[in-house]
Amino acid sequence: MVGEATPYRKLEEDGERPITFYEKWAGGQGIDALKGYFIDNVFTLPLKPWERKGGKGVFINLVGTGHMDDAFVCEIAPRASLKPQRHLFEELVFILEGRGATVVWNEGGGKQTFEWQRGSLFAIPLNAWHQHFNGDGKNPARFIAVTDAPLVMNLFHNEDFIINNPFTFSDRFSGEDGYFGGSGTLYRDRIVETNFVSDLYAFTPFEWHDRGKGNATTFFELAQNTMGAHMSRFPAGIYKKAHRHGPGAHVLILAGKGFSLMWPEGGERVRIDWGPGSMLVPPEGWFHQHFNTGPEPAKYVALKMVSRRNKLIPGKKLSHVSIKKAGGSQIEYEDEDPAIRAMFEEECAKSGAEVRMPTVKRN
Repeated sequence: MVGEATPYRKLEEDGERPITFYEKWAGGQGIDALKGYFIDNVFTLPLKPWERKGGKGVFINLVGTGHMDDAFVCEIAPRASLKPQRHLFEELVFILEGRGATVVWNEGGGKQTFEWQRGSLFAIPLNAWHQHFNGDGKNPARFIAVTDAPLVMNLFHNEDFIINNPFTFSDRFSGEDGYFGGSGTLYRDRIVETNFVSDLYAFTPFEWHDRGKGNATTFFELAQNTMGAHMSRFPAGIYKKAHRHGPGAHVLILAGKGFSLMWPEGGERVRIDWGPGSMLVPPEGWFHQHFNTGPEPAKYVALKMVSRRNKLIPGKKLSHVSIKKAGGSQIEYEDEDPAIRAMFEEECAKSGAEVRMPTVKRN
């Protein structure tokens, strides 16, 4: 199922529910908004001219965001640039296709320029001016961004305050040299603090078997944001343990072939078949689980509301701890519905993939 384009204004006319300030703002941008549980392929989404950006774009507002964050895909024409922007919402950027450069600066301050390519990940410092340039004279560049615009828009209810605010967050970015140089600091629990990752496709995450056999995960803290990202890789013939957490984690498949299951506790499972370019957002409190039925390792990046160092809500995250323990949110293999293992083995038989799951003793 591909997200369905739904004009925001039609929701208000149909009386389904009062629309939010963010939805009114987005509805006035002149581009479509895709809805549903997932997107088949962000690389092939049709885009419309986006006057505010100066390129083409589409909003993605999937069910699992909980009105906390959103996503959009934007395209820059060959040898062209987008319009300069600044705003009081955070923005994570992942380059889908192309190569180019971005210039970032504060009002009256020095400019920092860095180059990017397919697979680059970075964040725009809060309320800093920025402008994206396509460095290819023949092909368009395309990126996906995840922002907390819904949260910020619905909080302040004032577009001018959010888009044209002169305040400078110099504690986050002050125009310093090397800000986007790609260097970083490694902390415990596989956390890397950096402002730029050159190529996630080539990045090797750290082993983390708490989520399942062969799993590797690295968490990224970017531009002092309260939003964050993580990248995971898991082998062919393996699936990860089910777990649940808050809303807004945009899971974008970078490599591999398989499927995911999502379900509310005691509810019906939603199945999503995926490949490179697929994206899903598990709703708040829904268990979700990722299965690799292809011949190669699967890899994804999750762009999300949660930072591990600059937390909106304090407390230790326990998404890797068994639900049988206090505060835990993970279903261990031995505690899961046996039908899940059977479904995975059946799909691997269809694809010819070897099942490499550990043997478990059911509780």
